[in-house]
Amino acid sequence: MSPLEITRDAEIEVWALNRPAVRNALDPQTVAELHEALQRAERDGVRVVVLTGHGPSFCAGADLAYLLDCARTGQSPRPFLQAICELTVAMESSPVVFIAALHGHAVAGGFELALSCDLVIAASGALIGDGHVRNNLVPGGGSSVRITTKLGTGTATWLALSGELGTAESLAATGWLHAVVPPEELLLKAQDMARTLSATPAGAQRRFKTMLTADPAVTSAALEHELDVFEEHWASDDVAASLNAFLTNA
Repeated sequence: MSPLEITRDAEIEVWALNRPAVRNALDPQTVAELHEALQRAERDGVRVVVLTGHGPSFCAGADLAYLLDCARTGQSPRPFLQAICELTVAMESSPVVFIAALHGHAVAGGFELALSCDLVIAASGALIGDGHVRNNLVPGGGSSVRITTKLGTGTATWLALSGELGTAESLAATGWLHAVVPPEELLLKAQDMARTLSATPAGAQRRFKTMLTADPAVTSAALEHELDVFEEHWASDDVAASLNAFLTNA
């Protein structure tokens, strides 16, 4: 079973993360397929992508079982996190417009994917946030680079340093969420937005998006610093024990 299910209607695609048994946690294969999907979408003239997830959650973050395996075998997860960072920069820089449709949980790596999308909507009751510190981790997929700009200093600092999750309703006031809708209307709302976006002249839309997007070189440098901090923390703290405790109690 592919970890990414793609459906297309004219110039619009819906990408559904498809690992529902693990709340669509990101592993190397999923990230690789997202990269491939983006490259193909750009070649094929896709205008808008709706990014969503099958099952109870949008995405609960990186696959902690994979990270724990890295810790136990002495491997660095940095190449995996680097791939996530490169994906988020590619999404931001792409002429394709991305709409994230969040439900259930959008946490850690799932939150970082949403932060790199152009527009974000959420189902009522969705729980959203960085969450890394709760598991003795720091972000490695871009949260520190984008969270303050997207959500504002007060909300961003609270979510980052407490590890708490906010409800979609509580985060609506930040302006980051374009809409909060009943769960049964989430995909319909995203697709309606996608149709409006795909009807806009492509050249003007593409050029306007470049003006709204941070300089990729600056973003890449900031992401590299985030990865350096992640690697330092990974080497200096007992991260494996924290991950093992979380998975044991999950």
